Amino acid sequence: QVHLVESGGGLVQAGGSLNLSCAATGSFFSINDMAWYRHPLGKQRELVAAITSGTTVYSGSTQDRFVISGDNAKRMVFLQMNSLKPEDTAVYSCQMGIRATASHTVAQAYWGPGTQVTVSS
Repeated sequence: QVHLVESGGGLVQAGGSLNLSCAATGSFFSINDMAWYRHPLGKQRELVAAITSGTTVYSGSTQDRFVISGDNAKRMVFLQMNSLKPEDTAVYSCQMGIRATASHTVAQAYWGPGTQVTVSS
């Protein structure tokens, strides 16, 4: 059984920084892609950043402030968040596309339960 668990959320003042981590546990063959999403209260979930084979994608609002990185060997994905704003307040969840075995040609999406990030003004 594959599980993802995030850590590093918390309360920070505007302008501050937080580093999120996400680790995948369980038995599987490989990780195809990694991403961070966030779900602000009362709004829809949105993509924050994604990384696949070293290529990164960011949402427009986080492009110049957040950095996503991944370590396939450690089965982890990270999100460095700088210059945080109150509008960054949300539950942040990691997502990984994981192949169960070498015979599985399609990766299945797995999600972590999320970690709360609150930015005070």
